[in-house]
Amino acid sequence: MTDPHLLAGMEHSEDAGVYKLRDDLAIIQTVDFFTPIVDDPYTFGQIAVTNALSDVYAMRGNPLTAMNIVCFPINKLDISILRDILRGGLDKMREAGVLLVGGHSVEDDETKYGLAVTGIAHPDQILLNRGARPGDRLVLTKALGTGIVSTAVKGGIATESLVNEAVRAMTTLNKSGAQALMETPDVHSCTDITGFGLLGHACEMIEDSQVGMEIHAGAVPFFSGLREIAELGVLPAGLHRNRRFRENRIEIDPGCPEWQVDILFDPQTAGGLFVAVAPAEAEKLLDKLHHVGLGEAAIIGSVTGERKGKITVRP
Repeated sequence: MTDPHLLAGMEHSEDAGVYKLRDDLAIIQTVDFFTPIVDDPYTFGQIAVTNALSDVYAMRGNPLTAMNIVCFPINKLDISILRDILRGGLDKMREAGVLLVGGHSVEDDETKYGLAVTGIAHPDQILLNRGARPGDRLVLTKALGTGIVSTAVKGGIATESLVNEAVRAMTTLNKSGAQALMETPDVHSCTDITGFGLLGHACEMIEDSQVGMEIHAGAVPFFSGLREIAELGVLPAGLHRNRRFRENRIEIDPGCPEWQVDILFDPQTAGGLFVAVAPAEAEKLLDKLHHVGLGEAAIIGSVTGERKGKITVRP
């Protein structure tokens, strides 16, 4: 069954569903929830909401309303923990200008929290994860490493400064990045970097397309101190799954050190936006991102007309 008003569905691994209501109005719908990745309940609530809203921002939309999704072991944990999770989430929704309109909770053996989100955009302004053009520059708005940091925390080897850096990134909304995209012409494609890692989501952008990508590993921002942990082999299982799933589409230059490549496959939580923009606008977009506080944003590669559907990683 097809519907001409459905602008984005399940066919191409888009970040959210988009349905056109009028010639000047489309709704964006997404849902995301997960188990705690930090010990502090309030911070977990903030991260979960930041992550859930990100899909709307990635499509250059404006999130309007949200509904809580809650799983909680009420007979095992104190209800104050749930209150702190919800308070953290609500504070982050207020920061985003999103209205909480309800939700649903169930008793579960494991805590889970997230949102179902509805946003809006002009149909002509929607960004999809497809559409990159040869010559486009690739811009990443946040540093990588949240998956590796989470694993290091579990292993007891993450420094306080590294954890703080990761938490700061995971609680930073992609709202300002999306606004910068609104103000930039010739942005052709965008996605947000989450569980499949940078290279996994990059593969989605070029799969079954007429373009390829070249990514310069040395230009990719990552958290301070992450190299030492990656070199120790303290890596999440999801990183290895991402690599096995996508390695047939990726050619890695022998000059790239292994730890650097690992970071490119690291599964992210509430990661940054990954944008394909015309070369004439790339530096201007980067200046805007830096101006709104995304100081780690960087141009990390380009789109090519060669090796269609493939990615080359260079030092």
